[in-house]
Amino acid sequence: MYEVPYATVDKIAKAVPGRLKISLKEALQESPELKEQYDSDETARRIIDMAMKIEGMPRHASTHAAGVVVTRREVDCYVPLARGDGSAVTQFPMTTLEELGLLKIDLLGLRNLTVIDEAVKTIRLSVPDFDIETIPQTDEATFRMLSKGDTFGVFQFESAGMRRVLSRLQPASIEDLTAALALYRPGPMKSIGTYIENRHHPQNATYITPELEPILKVTYGCLVYQEQVMQVCRELGGYTYGHADVVRRAMSKKKHDVMEQERASFVAGASERGIGGVVANQVFDSMTDFASYAFNKSHAVAYAVVAYRTAYLKCHYPAQYMAALLTSVMGDDKVTDYIAECRSKQIAVLPPDVNRSYGGFSVHNSQIVFGLLAVKNVGLHLIEQVIQERERNGPYLSFYDFCRRLQGRDLNRRNLESLIKCGALDSLGANRRSMLLSVELILNALGNDRRGNVEGQIGLFDLPESRQEFTLPVVDEFDRSTLLSMEKEIAGIYISGHPLDAYAHLNIPNRVTIGSLNEDDSAGQDGHRVVLLCHIAGARTALTKKNDTMAYVQLEDHTGTIEGLVFSKVYRSYAPMLAIGRICIVKGRLSHREERGYQLICEEVLPPEAAEQLKPLSPPKETVSRWRGLHLMVDEQGSEQEQRCLHLMRIFSGQTPVYVKYRKSGKRVLLPKTDFVSLNKPMLEELTRILGEDFVKVVL
Repeated sequence: MYEVPYATVDKIAKAVPGRLKISLKEALQESPELKEQYDSDETARRIIDMAMKIEGMPRHASTHAAGVVVTRREVDCYVPLARGDGSAVTQFPMTTLEELGLLKIDLLGLRNLTVIDEAVKTIRLSVPDFDIETIPQTDEATFRMLSKGDTFGVFQFESAGMRRVLSRLQPASIEDLTAALALYRPGPMKSIGTYIENRHHPQNATYITPELEPILKVTYGCLVYQEQVMQVCRELGGYTYGHADVVRRAMSKKKHDVMEQERASFVAGASERGIGGVVANQVFDSMTDFASYAFNKSHAVAYAVVAYRTAYLKCHYPAQYMAALLTSVMGDDKVTDYIAECRSKQIAVLPPDVNRSYGGFSVHNSQIVFGLLAVKNVGLHLIEQVIQERERNGPYLSFYDFCRRLQGRDLNRRNLESLIKCGALDSLGANRRSMLLSVELILNALGNDRRGNVEGQIGLFDLPESRQEFTLPVVDEFDRSTLLSMEKEIAGIYISGHPLDAYAHLNIPNRVTIGSLNEDDSAGQDGHRVVLLCHIAGARTALTKKNDTMAYVQLEDHTGTIEGLVFSKVYRSYAPMLAIGRICIVKGRLSHREERGYQLICEEVLPPEAAEQLKPLSPPKETVSRWRGLHLMVDEQGSEQEQRCLHLMRIFSGQTPVYVKYRKSGKRVLLPKTDFVSLNKPMLEELTRILGEDFVKVVL
């Protein structure tokens, strides 16, 4: 509206303190920098004044992704409606609907349910009586797999943090999985260490009052579920079921004011049952702390059952499960990750083949066959025609046979070339180069022949079956890099290999994979120097403010991609190495940005032949820096506050140093390397909740 440059607006925004729910009026009082801009800059004053006028207003009208309102009569008899994303939606938010007495139900659709269903269908081709509903609930092999953290592709348990929790927890039942899912959230996360310790040593579980033991024994003394809060309210506070549900609803909607209003009622009810006021307040405080991120057990159990079933299928029927999983993410970057997982489990992923492939990924002789729907320019109708013709009249015998049998249907030059380039016709006796050279000739000849038949003429391709074969030109195949490039262009991934395969033998000191950098959504490696073996998948140049040339490059290996920044000085030294398709060794420094993840600040770009001359990286200065790391301030050494922080941080072990300063003594200590952490948002939020915003700082 005001056409103010972004840099000006950004300067104003950065002057606002980073405190949650702070108002602009409060920001002007707390930030001298913002106040100075407001008083001295007319543009800043105009923007801030306008912002204060619209502050707190709805930014947009949104639709609840899974909310359905159930009413006795038509909904418009009760509430006004609007049109949202093509559907009728209520104009009132869910809280107003509930206050009006209407029933709102959340219907959650999970892709993983389809994955399970598709996997079961495939399994039944070889095990007809297989039933996912009757699998054992305590399968030892499945829980061994979960306990090792081998959960890539398992519902809800894929993240690095969750894998670490499972490795420490050593789950042995769905109850354990339920607790892990409920605890791995910013609020209850503080109890993970206690839960795991008490899970392995139940005798260590403690309770504020004996009355809590029957309620919290199943979770080893930890408050984990909303249902437990309701039980506490009923058993200790004397609440009715309805009154207890009021507390549960307040928790689920994070209504802290309602929770606090319940304190007097709870303490009075507890007193009637012989529980002292101090103990009752302690119990209520623990429930209030928990209220921010309370999880209902019914939801957690449902998720745990789905997670267990996906784990069971991965453990016992890995090819069928991974094929279904790959089909569910077709067209997504996850395809590359899951194919890498298959290969790590010695499950071969075969290229697409018109004589074996279906629309989605399928299983053939315990091997996964690439799905044709993942091939660009090949539509569903053509795929159905390919499969129907194959099942009706047998496999395709040659390239010409394939074209002849599908001639007059949806087959055209574009989709035929795509099938050739991705390798789907490799089994038909000719190389890709020969088939590509013959596409136009065969399609034209078949078209002319068809038109001739319409006119009552006999053409070359109407000769008896034994004489109908078309002779393809004899030419050498494309080189390997060209074949792989075609596959990447058409299927989005390398299918029959990878450009880096030829360099797998290289011993490169300190080499890491790109996938390992993006595995955990954290900034724990920010500033670290790493070495990649990769190829340049994309590159573009840009001019700096000093009119120097720099480059943005897309670096790719078997496990993923990362953006590389090549600043001017480095660009001048290594520009010839930045050609698209070039294989190279890149040394650089990681830079993490919340909104973009990792980037690599490139320092050297070397040919693979330089691997023999590379020396190991010296330990990065950042790891021993006096200042870089996570800084905490606690009251005193050995305090309960410090122990809660330590329990939490040990879940997220990593490379970032942790410094603790003790307020009473003024002493600052660097924790042992075993207590270094991998920074992530949930952990920092919980540390902030325990210590306060001013006592948790990250220095990078």
